[in-house]
Amino acid sequence: MSRNAILIDYEYCCGCHTCEVACQKEHGWEPETWGIKVHQLGPHRYEDLGDAVVYDYLPHPSDLCDLCGSRVAKGELPTCVKHCQTACMEYGTVEELAQRLERKPKQVMFVPR
Repeated sequence: MSRNAILIDYEYCCGCHTCEVACQKEHGWEPETWGIKVHQLGPHRYEDLGDAVVYDYLPHPSDLCDLCGSRVAKGELPTCVKHCQTACMEYGTVEELAQRLERKPKQVMFVPR
């Protein structure tokens, strides 16, 4: 049996926190309880980009994440994937997501226990 996972493309995360809110609402969790949390890195100044200021946003699933097992059992996507505003999250089997992971840098695959 294949295991499922979420592939997160950090290059396109805009830091909107929609995945966090969707997860909390789906599970009825209190504030400060996270199935996924978006961390902000930066600001970073890059002189070679005309002194631009850049932020990086890193969505990070926690140990509470079960890939929305009850939603997936009904044929739906995990709520973070469904509600992601930039579509930087994909859900699928570890095998199919690993193929996508090899094609592009700045991605991470989350496979829960």
